[in-house]
Amino acid sequence: MTSMSQSFINKLVFDENGLIPAIAQDWLDGTVLMMAWMNKTSIEETLSTGEVHYWSRSRKELWHKGETSGHIQKLKGMRYDCDSDVILLTIKQIGAIACHTGERSCFFNQPKEAIQQEEERVDPPSNICSELFKTIEKRCLNPEDKSYTNILLNGGDNKILKKIGEESAEFVMACKDDDPRSIANEAADLIFHLQVALKNHEVQWSDVLEVLASRRGKRRAPNN
Repeated sequence: MTSMSQSFINKLVFDENGLIPAIAQDWLDGTVLMMAWMNKTSIEETLSTGEVHYWSRSRKELWHKGETSGHIQKLKGMRYDCDSDVILLTIKQIGAIACHTGERSCFFNQPKEAIQQEEERVDPPSNICSELFKTIEKRCLNPEDKSYTNILLNGGDNKILKKIGEESAEFVMACKDDDPRSIANEAADLIFHLQVALKNHEVQWSDVLEVLASRRGKRRAPNN
């Protein structure tokens, strides 16, 4: 174990059983995937292997997440809260399934009062752009009459790309007018139409986020 790993562990506050709760969060869209327990050994294994290990309270043994299912969790980052008694794991979930039920996230249950009239279960919240793309995907799978998204998708590239051109021009003009509210509105419209184009070509929003993540901290040469 590196001295940095030991320094991290030394800052943590474990309970009377030597455990600390750990929350796993998707590294790209921020979805909370699951909560489990860790001890010093599981943290050491996680930091040394780069794959998340928890402590199973029922089996009283180290638990390599996804060892049998293949749905392992690649560690992207680890931090602790202001009281040092909860860990937040930023992870890449292989197979996009964190829950033993087969769901992406363990937090899929809702009280009946929170379910909308159409009784459609809402996925655990992530960032708003990722949620928007999920809605576009749902419209693609289950078309709705008079849905603007479906009208665009049915029109294919000709209709979608024309709208992107129009929205890009409107965004430019909003910037020229230096109108913050208009700029925000036009930027939102542009993002929506870009996402429709992505779906039309079966490119995932997560693919875009991964490209952005890969560029984080890197200098880019200016374009002429």
